[in-house]
Formats: sequence, C-alpha cells, structure tokens
Amino acid sequence: MKQLIKGFPTDFLWGGAIAANQCEGAWDEDGKGFCISDLHLYDPNRDISVPYESDLTLADVKKAMEDHDGYYPKRHGIDFYHTYKEDLKLLKELGLKSFRFSINWSRIFPNGDDATPNEAGLQFYDDLLDELHRLEMEPIVTMLHYETPVHLTLKYKGWVNRQTVDFFVHYAETIMKRYKDKVKYWIVINQMNLIHFESFNSLAFCVDQVDNIEQAKYQAIHHQFIATALVKQKAKTINPHFEIGMMVADCTASPETCDPDDVVFALQRNRHQYFFTDVSFRGAYPSYMLRYFEEQGIRIEMEDSDTAILSENTMDFLAISYYYSTTVSYEKNTMSPTSVTKNPKIKANPWGWGIDPKGFYYALSQYYDRYQKPLLIAENGFGMYDTLEDGKVHDDYRIDYLRAHLVQLKEMMKDGVEVIAYCAWAPIDIVSCSSQEMAKRYGFIYVDIDNLGNGSKKRYKKDSFKWYQEVIATNGTTL
Repeated sequence: MKQLIKGFPTDFLWGGAIAANQCEGAWDEDGKGFCISDLHLYDPNRDISVPYESDLTLADVKKAMEDHDGYYPKRHGIDFYHTYKEDLKLLKELGLKSFRFSINWSRIFPNGDDATPNEAGLQFYDDLLDELHRLEMEPIVTMLHYETPVHLTLKYKGWVNRQTVDFFVHYAETIMKRYKDKVKYWIVINQMNLIHFESFNSLAFCVDQVDNIEQAKYQAIHHQFIATALVKQKAKTINPHFEIGMMVADCTASPETCDPDDVVFALQRNRHQYFFTDVSFRGAYPSYMLRYFEEQGIRIEMEDSDTAILSENTMDFLAISYYYSTTVSYEKNTMSPTSVTKNPKIKANPWGWGIDPKGFYYALSQYYDRYQKPLLIAENGFGMYDTLEDGKVHDDYRIDYLRAHLVQLKEMMKDGVEVIAYCAWAPIDIVSCSSQEMAKRYGFIYVDIDNLGNGSKKRYKKDSFKWYQEVIATNGTTL
C-alpha cells in the first residue's frame, strides 16, 4: 500500500523566483538587444484598481524605443546584472534550496533571428549558474518570461508568425547545450495562458499588425505549443535527465452562487484555462475548444506534422503561479478571463487580488487530479506597499499570507499531490510586471529604489526574512 506523506519531503526545493526583465537592468549593455519588457513606461497617474492592459500598437513600440525622457523601470530593475553575487549571498543566508530565474532571449540573440549567439550574454548566465551551484541552490530556468526581442515584433509580427517558432527553438537549443550540465529543470514559456491579460508581453504582436486579434492570439498560442513541444523533443537528445515543464497562471473560477447556470458557466470558463494544459499534457486539442473555435469563426493554421509533434512531446511537469482566486456569474460575466465578480467572502490587496489560501488548495488539486504530473509552484507571493523605518520592514501581512498558503500546500501534499518545489515570488523586491511599480513589493529583502528609480539601492531584511528562513530550516514543521 502506498505510504501517506505526513509533511514536506526531505529533498523539497524551498525557493524563490524572479524574472530577468524585472531585476537585471543593464538593458543596453554587453550586446543585449531591445526586448518587449524594455518598452514598459511607468505611469504615476495610472489607476492601479483598473486591470493592466498590455496591448500596444506599432506606434507605441517605436515611440518607446525612441523615448529618452520617460522612465522605463524594467530597463533598470534592481541592477541584479551587477549585484547578483551579493543578492544571491543574501538568498543563501535566507536558506533557499532552489532559485527560479529567466534567461533574457534578447541578451543571447539581440534581434531574435541572429545566426550566432552573443557570447557576453551566454557568459553572464554561465557565471550566474556557477554562483548558484557554489551556493548549493538548484537552478530552475525559464526560457521566456516576457523577453521576446522587439525586432521579432517589428519584422515578423511576433508569435503570430510561424518563423518565430524556429527562432525560439534555435535559442532554446543554444542555451540547453550551453548549460546542459548546469540546469535540470526548465520552464519553457512563462504563464502561457495569460493571452488576455498580458497579450503583447506574451505573444509580442501589435494590435494593428493583425486583422482579427482573437484569431491572432490563438494562432500565436498554437505556435507556442509547437515551440514548447519541439524544445522537449530536442531537450531529451541533449540531456535525457532534463525535466521540461510548461507554465500557467491559475485562473480557476468558482461559481458566484449554486445556481446551475453559474456552476456550468464556471466549468466552461475553467475549461478555457485547462485548454493550455490539456494540449501540453494530453498532446491534442480538446473537443470543447474546437467547438469554441468553430462557433467564433477562429481557424488555426497547422502544418501536417503538428499533430504528431504535440502528441509525441508532452511535458514532464506543470509549473503554476498562484496569487488569488476569482468568482464568476453567468449573468454578470463573459467568457473572457478578465471578466470576474468580486467575492465578498475574501479580502483583497490594493490591486484587487483576492486572498484565498483555500483556493490554492482547490486549484492545484484539480490540476494534479487531471494530469497526475508533478507540480512546481513557480510563483506565490503577496504584493503590498512596505514601509522602511530605521532599516526595518514589519511585514506581518506577508507572513500571514504565505503561511496560510503553505499550510494548504502541505494539506494537498498529504492528499498525494506531488510537488517538486515552492518558489516564493519574489524573494527580493523587483519591478512589478503589470504596474511597473517598485512600490508593489513581494520580497523578503527590501530594495531601496522607488518607482522612478531613486534611492540608495541598499538591501534590508524584512521581518518575513527571518520567518521564511525558519520555515526552510525546519522543512515546514513550524508552520
């Protein structure tokens, strides 16, 4: 009989996660090219309660590339490109056993379609990986985290163009061969399902480059499915011990009421999220999505070999980011995942993200039951305005959030859900993905930089630092 798990395994990978575009800076150093995140201007007048819209036009892109007056926080990050040794030393003190980060595609291939890679970019990640191994932290590498080279947008319309698949696979093969003895866990593309939240960030095409935006989004996603499968195919020839995963952001919705219409509507909404994982783990397009495409007049262009590519190269593990839960109503909402109803049973942070640890348990259990594949918690964290006083940050709210979610993680693992790692987002403060703010902080380490890049850049340990340090040291028994 299978033995029940009582707690976290002894080899559990307690970790943290960041993204190159939000932390590295050095946006124009050592041969790096423009990536799409370098185009994000900070707007101090933006209403943070309104969902972020990432769609851009060609004029928006060109204006940002030529703008020398506005502040673009992701071009500067927290200067991790130059401070990574000091920052990793702090994270080692924190006790991290794993560290998830992304490789910036535009640092390796500045234009995306270059014939040969940029050696300076490759060497930077060699050095970073060597430092991680010296500090005994398991690297978890994301190949693409909103860092598609802008040249691919301007010349090829990003992921709408099938050629981008070839460029990406060439890039992926390059880094897998270069780091074949340094990296075991690879996440191919960050949060593939956020095509309605982070459209330009995810798919790298401008709205005025296509005639039908919805058609273009799903065509681009098809190309990402193919690229991911081809990466898996090549990975096993480079190092058979590689573990290749795909990643989604949880958008599981609960029905607002027990009205059958709400229940069925929530099911249909959730299927549109499972679509991404169904293709990646079952190796084929599900019938419910083919029906949706037919009803919406969406036609996906496929090559003859695509069916076999998808079916023969399914993923090894599922990486998930979880921050909040959503509720939907048949009468109030649409099929768009951005259309949700406020849940009166839970509290939210200033950005409207509902705090729901039980939703964490529910969503991840559903994914594991559906695929029976190992899960990797790629992101989970609490963004909040922190106050630095006398070198200290008292962030009990972050401790409360993380503790409650880790308790639920422990419960699902007792149920038999296999979890490889828990990567808190982000262990050190970095620029916010959606709002471009430094003030929306997640870290156990405070970085003294404000929304306009001002500050001493000094690092300070928050109260949550000591708390997470103890959680790791006791392997979660102190929860």
